[in-house]
Amino acid sequence: MPPLPVAAPGVVADAGARLRPALGVWLRDLIISLAISAFIIVFIYQPVKVEGTSMMPSLEDQERIFVNKFVYRLEPISRGDIVVFRYPRDPSKSYIKRVIGVAGDRIRIDGGQVYVNGEALDEDYVPPAYADSRSYPETVVPPQYYLVLGDHRSMSNDSRDFGPVNQSYIYGKAVFGYWPMDKLGRVR
Repeated sequence: MPPLPVAAPGVVADAGARLRPALGVWLRDLIISLAISAFIIVFIYQPVKVEGTSMMPSLEDQERIFVNKFVYRLEPISRGDIVVFRYPRDPSKSYIKRVIGVAGDRIRIDGGQVYVNGEALDEDYVPPAYADSRSYPETVVPPQYYLVLGDHRSMSNDSRDFGPVNQSYIYGKAVFGYWPMDKLGRVR
């Protein structure tokens, strides 16, 4: 077998030989980046597009947000959280609403005013133009359930229509808006 040619000093070696290690490193980094991105999207943060006007003015139709899917493993669902859940009447659909009542709360709506445990709830996120005058009889939220309402009360299909939502249907908390740019920031 003849000996392989060796590049003389000062002569450029085969370009393919130099490119292979760099390509391997680049490919390795790409695979690691994709794996980390997939992990984050599957287990922690999921991008979501809001469809509909039931959460206006807090969230607008076609707004893009991130949903934290891990947070409720570390902390309980709280009144005021904006949650994403599977619609109880058709679990293939997802809804986004604000938590108004937690397990054990007595909720009543009288002429549009929400009462939690007998106290009027101050809802600065529902401007007068988005309020409605519907009433809802007093209900005690069962264990492992949450009463949810849309911020645009006159345009929302929520717990007034389908009842409290089981905790197992809630899969995330809306945490950050990223599109349109004027809505960039924490979801409130």
